[in-house]
Amino acid sequence: MPQIRSRRWIYLIPALAALALAVWQFRPAAPPKAASPAKPQRGPLVRQVTVSLTRSVTGPVREKLLLTGALKPKETVDVTPKATGRVERLHVNIGDLVRSGALIAELEDDELQQQVNRAEAALAVARASRAQREAELANAKAELERAEQLRREGLISAQDLEARRTSYQVFQAQVRLAQAQGEQAEAELRELKIRLSQTRIYAPITGHVAQRYVDVGALVSPTTPIVRLVNLSPLITAASVPEREVAKLRVGSQAVVRVDAFGDRSFTGRVARIGPVLDAATRSAIIEIEIPNPDYVLKAEMFARVELDLGSTRQAVLIPREALVYRGQQPGVYLVDGNRPVFRAVETGLTQGDHVEVLSNLAPGVELVGRGASMLSEGDRIVVPGRDRPRRPGNST
Repeated sequence: MPQIRSRRWIYLIPALAALALAVWQFRPAAPPKAASPAKPQRGPLVRQVTVSLTRSVTGPVREKLLLTGALKPKETVDVTPKATGRVERLHVNIGDLVRSGALIAELEDDELQQQVNRAEAALAVARASRAQREAELANAKAELERAEQLRREGLISAQDLEARRTSYQVFQAQVRLAQAQGEQAEAELRELKIRLSQTRIYAPITGHVAQRYVDVGALVSPTTPIVRLVNLSPLITAASVPEREVAKLRVGSQAVVRVDAFGDRSFTGRVARIGPVLDAATRSAIIEIEIPNPDYVLKAEMFARVELDLGSTRQAVLIPREALVYRGQQPGVYLVDGNRPVFRAVETGLTQGDHVEVLSNLAPGVELVGRGASMLSEGDRIVVPGRDRPRRPGNST
């Protein structure tokens, strides 16, 4: 009997599984969820900027030549000793202003000083010897004169007279020898004093110490520089000028110099030299411009922008400086399209007072954004105080 019951359950299990599957397939569907109401979409905010309007105009531009270059010292000198020795004292450091003839450094001189002392003593001996010889010569001369008198009187023989004459000649030779020895001693002393003076190193020019190469205790020679001196007043900058502009320049022509370190501050220079030969490859000539620097505020190797007045004028399209804006490195202006600004790239030229020359892409009479242009970007809405309705642009070619 148990075996029959187990077999019944084996047939019953598949039937129950089929019944459960059928019940699951025909279950009632869940009611759909109510859709949430859509959120309203907001448009992008439009920025309003208050500006003023202006126009491009035609006006005279004085022709100028713009050059760039680095400021260079008028003179640069590496100061070297004339003697070999060890540095005992250094009297200057980097940045010091040194006048021409000022003492810069001293070398050890004990040995040379001792040689000078010996040479002075030797000179004193030579002078004493010469004085002795000169006294002996004077005595020999007196004896020769007495012998000549005695010979005329017949009191001495001709042989005695000749002996006195020979003795006098010997003393003359000894005096000449003593004189030569004294001159030799003087020459040796002068040489030693020159060598002693060469242990003192003096500034050959007036300038600032740009670099100090050695310290106290260093062994130096005539090929070893001690310091570098640079003359910063005036400074020099050299630049290449195109062939067509060279004829308009003259030595003495005024130049306005600006350096980045001083912002809008300008310095006055002049054309000091104009190269007589043009570069065959670039068809340009080198000119040198001197910039006075009495207060030494300008430094060597500063980057300089030089403006040279060529003395002539021409007509050009001008815009106020406040209307000029930049996108990165690209200069441009904002035209007015209703109440929207439209950027237009332009090429700029010279700056003429409060106006800037426009070389291309803008005609005269075009309406532009003036004050406030630097705060704009495309997509903004411009607001012009006192304007009732938006203006349409004029000629925008």
